[in-house]
This record gives sequence, structure tokens and C-alpha cells, in this order.
Amino acid sequence: MDLNLQHKTALVIASSQGLGKAVAKKLAQEGANVVITGRNAEKIEKVQQELAYIGDGRIISKQCDITNPEQIKELVKHTVDEFGEIDVLVNNAGGPPAGSFEQMTDENWYEAFELNLLSYVRVIREVLPFMKENGGRIVNIASSSVKEPITGLLLSNTFRLGIVGLTKTLAQEYASHNILINTLAPGRIATDRVAYLDEASAERQGITAEEMTEKNKAMIPLGRYGEPEEFANYAVFLLSAANTYVTGQTLLVDGGMVKSV
Repeated sequence: MDLNLQHKTALVIASSQGLGKAVAKKLAQEGANVVITGRNAEKIEKVQQELAYIGDGRIISKQCDITNPEQIKELVKHTVDEFGEIDVLVNNAGGPPAGSFEQMTDENWYEAFELNLLSYVRVIREVLPFMKENGGRIVNIASSSVKEPITGLLLSNTFRLGIVGLTKTLAQEYASHNILINTLAPGRIATDRVAYLDEASAERQGITAEEMTEKNKAMIPLGRYGEPEEFANYAVFLLSAANTYVTGQTLLVDGGMVKSV
């Protein structure tokens, strides 16, 4: 299948590690020009060097704190200055802290809103003028919590659902411009974030992190955590020209873990 991503321009938010890095790598392998972003300049430059020679496209990096609207504007301008267009956008962000309702302050709520929902709004707002000219593909990365809330992740459970509403609404508003927008919801993928969550759950239950991981694996029909590269395969399909008729949807990548319909 020809994904037709050769020399397309892809902006991948929060791509210095984890799922964002895996998607950026897969896009690079398909020959896309990829812009790597993150807060840590050293980390994104390292990823840029790692991906520089695996495809036919150019890989550049740009430091960006996605809770800062001015830095988002600078990021999009830099991308367009370098490549002249933006064809593909991957919205991604690190997860908010774990905790119960009574543990969360107003500051926690505001920070999670800005990081995990408002950042997506702001990036899409800046990218849209360029995509409206020639069409485009957007994937908003959320979490399996959009289908089944995860114990101890109140903030994520709340704001990830907002991503689904945003995706569904914008998919309808911009379909006439050939902009296809979908939500991709990972389950337990083997990333640093999931390792952190396992450690937090283990502490609450008084068991080791290894025991917690095995307990979680037993709840997944496929019996294992997914690999970031597996998740990236689905993201890249939705971002490619091979996807011509899927928009406004939420796709779980969870090994069958979530039991809701």
C-alpha cells in the first residue's frame, strides 16, 4: 500500500520520546519531512540526529513548550518557513499527574487543561490556514480512558474526553477542506508514562511495580503491553493518503483491553 507520504511535511508535537517519537520515526521511514518538538532541546536534537538518515525527507527539531501560545506560533511559523506547508499534524502531550479528586488543586486542574486540551486547540488553530489550502490529516493522541475511565487518573479521564469532542466537531467543520481529523487512543503501550503509572498503582496497592505490570498484562486479551512502533503504524495510516474516508473517529489501540462497546 502506497501511503504517499514522500516529502509531505509532518509536525509531531511532544516527539522526543514515547509515542510521539515512535510516530515521528515511522513518518520519517515513509519519506516525510518531520519536525520534532519538545521542551528539552538536547533530547529533541538527539532524536533529530537519530532519524536523520532513515528516510528521504528532512528531519528538523524545534524546541517548544506547548503550554506557551507564543512558542506554538513560532513552531508553526518555523515549520512553514522551512518546508512551505504543513500536511500532517500529530497532537500529543505528556499525561497529567495521577491522583484522586480531593488531592487536586485548582492549579492542577488549570495546568492539566492547558497541557492536555488547550494545547491541541492552539496548535490546530495555527495549522489550519495552511491545511485549508491543500487538505491535510490530523491525529489527536488521547488515551483509552476516553472509553473507560482509569482509576487514579482523574485529570486525564476528564480532559482526554475533551479531545474526542474537539476531534468530532472539527472533523465535521473542516471536511469540505479535505482535512481528516481522528483521535487515536492508546491502551497500555510500553512507554515511560505507563511505567510511571504502574509504579504509582503499585505503591497504592502495596505491591512491586513488576507485580503490578503482570497484573495489568493479565487484563489484556493479547497478554502483553503494546510496543510504540505498533501504535505508530495505526497513526501513520490515519495520517496518510491511504486514509480517504475515516474522519471524526476514535480508534483504540489497546490489545482488546477496554471492554466497553
